[in-house]
Amino acid sequence: MLPFIGLILGIVLGVASGIVLPYGYSVYAAMGILACLDSVLGGARSLWEEKFHLLIFVTGFFGNCLIAMGLVWLGNRLGIDFSIAAILVFGTRIFQNFSQIRRLWLNKNKKEDMIGKEQKTEVE
Repeated sequence: MLPFIGLILGIVLGVASGIVLPYGYSVYAAMGILACLDSVLGGARSLWEEKFHLLIFVTGFFGNCLIAMGLVWLGNRLGIDFSIAAILVFGTRIFQNFSQIRRLWLNKNKKEDMIGKEQKTEVE
């Protein structure tokens, strides 16, 4: 739950700040946001699975952001639109992380019910 609160707080602060990026930086900002959103959802999933490590999350958060923006910058210098590839990769990972979080959340009650049934059969 904490990653989602941080995400919402970051969005609210970003919108309320009133900072406007120049048009030339919009592609870089979009790639950075996609990469960071992927990291936040991956962190939320690992938190739900009880495998969360803060150092892995922080390095992935900033590393993914810098790599995504760096690839877009390199693509612009070479005349190749790498932003499409980044959108495809990060979009796929965002949907995969979201589907895993959804499955974990929906199956949480199922597992509790199954554990309760197993305990009842063991007692008998």
